[in-house]
Amino acid sequence: MAAIATAEACDSNAALLASGDLRVLQPIFQVYGQCRAFSGPIVTLKVFEDNVLVRELLETRGEGRVLVIDGGGSMRCALVGGNLGQLAQNMGWAGIVVNGCIRDIDEINGCDIGVRALASHPQKSNKRGIGEKHIPIHIAGALIRNGEWLYADSDGILVSKSELSI
Repeated sequence: MAAIATAEACDSNAALLASGDLRVLQPIFQVYGQCRAFSGPIVTLKVFEDNVLVRELLETRGEGRVLVIDGGGSMRCALVGGNLGQLAQNMGWAGIVVNGCIRDIDEINGCDIGVRALASHPQKSNKRGIGEKHIPIHIAGALIRNGEWLYADSDGILVSKSELSI
């Protein structure tokens, strides 16, 4: 899949931006992983300081999708670490966006996927298995629905109701 530059996508899709069918996430995420630019259909997940469902989803075939995790913006523990980053790469996920923290940064930076997160935190999360999959989530000033498309590069992150073409 050819990478679409987010700036170019914004410039050439003014009508989609105006209608809300294309949204720009607030610039709150740090860039991690080998893939600085990535895109794919979105799988949504809402959890809080618990990464059991994160692992459960990443154990499925990614097929170029992007896992978008609403971790409530928690800065008290990490939802994704090096093992899950490697799992995501091995299972064919294009990327992971975490509204929360990750850890094992050096390991994640060695993975051939794109990762965005608020920050790093050394403490692991709880293991209760509580959360919701495939539901609308609200992060970084945007409503994100399962099945929409995410485009990320060094300039930012876009969410589109449908696949973009430039």
